[in-house]
Amino acid sequence: MGHDRNDTGDGVVIGEDGLARPAWAAGDPLLRGYYDIEWGMPVTDEHGVYERICLEGFQAGLSWATILRKRPAFRAAFDNFDPDAVAGYTDVDIERLMADTGIVRNRRKITATIANARATVELRDDIGVAELVWSFRPDSTPRPRTFAEIPTTSAESIALSKELRRRGFAFVGPTTMYALMEAIGIIDTHLLRSHRRGSSGIWPA
Repeated sequence: MGHDRNDTGDGVVIGEDGLARPAWAAGDPLLRGYYDIEWGMPVTDEHGVYERICLEGFQAGLSWATILRKRPAFRAAFDNFDPDAVAGYTDVDIERLMADTGIVRNRRKITATIANARATVELRDDIGVAELVWSFRPDSTPRPRTFAEIPTTSAESIALSKELRRRGFAFVGPTTMYALMEAIGIIDTHLLRSHRRGSSGIWPA
């Protein structure tokens, strides 16, 4: 991934637009747009949280860029991640998805997405998936100066993983759940010098 102009030595790259971003978001226009607009912004609705849980699960072992490029195909294949629709999927749907070259054709991840839809629907009679996930928001957030200072798990992501598994979710390991918490604004792991630090409104810069 190429740098826009100037790597400052702490993993922050100053782009042609004069804005500071982490190296992973500095070169690829798709990743840069995702970083500038979506990543780390609060997602608090059932549909949004369910979709992110599933996409983070599909990302396991792959790059996020791969998942982001395939996101339109994922949405088309999974009825726009409508939990009610996906919860009703059968073996016929699993085979349809396994034949879909636009998505990641991993049977375990596909069946996990269906299981997660059913678990999401079941949670409506209790706390709701969004409320459950957000209940694991910590009292403080990391303040990383460099990429190396960003954790990959936390006590909260471990506890969230355990609780979601108890509720019937799959592909929700502690590292995957930490990435989810970063992506939907529960924690802010933007580098301190990034122009996006504090942009969620949840945590101060």
